[in-house]
Amino acid sequence: MYNVIFLGAPGSGKGTQGEVVAKELKLAHMATGDLFRKAIERGDELGDTVKSYMERGELVPDEITISVVLKHLAGLKDVSGIILDGFPRSLRQAEALDEALVKQGEGIGRVIYINVPEDELVRRLSGRWVCRSCQSPYQCGCAEVAEGKCSRCQGELYQRPDDTPETVKERLKVYFSKTAPLIEYYRSKGKLSEIDGMAEITEVTKRIISAIKCGK
Repeated sequence: MYNVIFLGAPGSGKGTQGEVVAKELKLAHMATGDLFRKAIERGDELGDTVKSYMERGELVPDEITISVVLKHLAGLKDVSGIILDGFPRSLRQAEALDEALVKQGEGIGRVIYINVPEDELVRRLSGRWVCRSCQSPYQCGCAEVAEGKCSRCQGELYQRPDDTPETVKERLKVYFSKTAPLIEYYRSKGKLSEIDGMAEITEVTKRIISAIKCGK
C-alpha cells in the first residue's frame, strides 16, 4: 500500500488538494478533521472532548488522535494506498504511525508539504465558510457566502468556531510550534517534497501528483 502524508498549516489547501489528488491517483483520503467532526456530530464523550480542544484552537491530545486514526486505518480494506491529511501533527504521532505501519510491513512513500506564508494563511482562514452538508469550502466575497448556500448541494454555509480571527492566530501558533518540526523530521528521511501553495490550485495539484509519482 502506498501511503502519502500531506503536511501544511491550516488554510494551506491540503484538504482540498488531498481530495483531488486521492481521486486522481485512486487512493483513499483520510482527513483527521473529518474524523473529529463526525465524533462531534455523534455527541458522545469523545466528541465533546474533541470539540473543547478544537474550539480553543488547540491540537487534540496525541493519545486521543493516535487512537482514533490508527483505528480508522486498521479498518480500511481493499485500498491501494491512502493520503493522510492532518495526521501526524506531532513527532510523537509520526513515531506512532511509523511503528504501526512497520508492524503491517508498510511505510510512508512520500510526504507533501504545502508551503504558504503566515499572513496569507490568516487571510484565507478568517474568510473561510464551509457547507454543513458536504464540507465544501468558500471564501468571503463569493456569491455562495453572500447567499449562505452551497452551490454543490445547496447546504447551509457556516463559519467554524476554529476559523474566527482570534482562534486562527492561536491555531497557527500551535501549528508552527508543534507540527512544523515534522518538516525536518521527514526531510531527514528523504521523504519530503515541498510545494509552493501560492501557485494556482490546478498547478499545485499537478506538482503534487508529479512529486508522488516521481518520488521527489
